[in-house]
Amino acid sequence: MKSTGFVALLLGALIAIVTAVAHMSCILIGPSCFKAQLAPPHIVRSAMEGTSTAVIETTIVSSLFLACALFAISGAGLIRRLPFLKSALITISLICLVRGVATIPLSFYEPVLRSTYGIISGFIWFLAGCLYLYGFFWVRQTRL
Repeated sequence: MKSTGFVALLLGALIAIVTAVAHMSCILIGPSCFKAQLAPPHIVRSAMEGTSTAVIETTIVSSLFLACALFAISGAGLIRRLPFLKSALITISLICLVRGVATIPLSFYEPVLRSTYGIISGFIWFLAGCLYLYGFFWVRQTRL
């Protein structure tokens, strides 16, 4: 049976992969998908006008999510150990935790973040941060 640290990292990776796929789906579905996922106004405008900005920025962001997933999978030991694994896992964890915690105060400044989608995504990123942090401590004890 695998340890809870292993499972935590795989769940964190799964969240990142699903997020990357969801972002990339906007390119296929179009402006309504960008709007539904609370993309910044300039991205929605780019999608409506058919310029490349939405595609390029969405691809970059999705690539970052996939990089997060790779570090989690590496930490779990399913692929070879990536360089800077310890630093990457702690950094990803902290970014996710800050993103999750920031949801509530930011919702006072950006009313769109008070939506069900905004609150749920904030909770999911807080959860992802907890998973990466737990995985980091597991990796630090067992694999580094």
